[in-house]
Amino acid sequence: MAVPIIRQNSSGAQVGITLNLSPADSATPKPADLEATAIYDGWFNRWYLDPLYRKQYPADIMSLYSPFMPDIQPGDMETIAAPLDFLGVNYYSRAVIEAGPGPERPFQNVRPEGEYTAMDWEVYPRALYNVLKRIQSDYNPPAIYITENGAAYEDVLTEDGKVHDERRTAYYQSHLEACQQAIDDGVPLKGYFAWSLLDNFEWGEGYAKRFGLHYVDYATQKRYRKDSGDFYARVAAGI
Repeated sequence: MAVPIIRQNSSGAQVGITLNLSPADSATPKPADLEATAIYDGWFNRWYLDPLYRKQYPADIMSLYSPFMPDIQPGDMETIAAPLDFLGVNYYSRAVIEAGPGPERPFQNVRPEGEYTAMDWEVYPRALYNVLKRIQSDYNPPAIYITENGAAYEDVLTEDGKVHDERRTAYYQSHLEACQQAIDDGVPLKGYFAWSLLDNFEWGEGYAKRFGLHYVDYATQKRYRKDSGDFYARVAAGI
């Protein structure tokens, strides 16, 4: 009921939701791996997107979850699928999937060769383009925003107060280029938000991983803009 309440109390408000999405690629063309990839996609992505835009849960995943599902009451799906003004997308990396060992674990992640962040997440900007195009073709929201995108690396603060984080700068450049390609190809991408402005407390990692465009000395709370922050400022200013 949240969407109607917001619209009743703020007629000009833009109402949306943000989902953490992870596009999936099959590790091989083997039928078992392709099936496992479809299950992963249903579990991680379609389980949330389908109710919002199709008023139903994906049937293949429902068959797996049915013993654990509460009863769906009349009107539930209409409430879930209340029209939204935008979809927010948190994207960090893709998943590469192969068949799991059995029905209780039908898929498992594969770690392909490539570049990885300090979170051990693959750097794969093409998947950001892919997920944006897929959202447009399958669900057609009126607007999309990238609400989180960024990378943690082992930052070093130099004596002159600089952080030369070339890998993070390259990460942002490649992912912004993927966004631009999606826009050029007709995706209604309206905004992009870097994660994050400052190094901060990460819910799963505490202060051990640094995502910020600005380095934070946690002992003194002094902040230092990283090279990636300079890059992002230039992009935002259109320089």
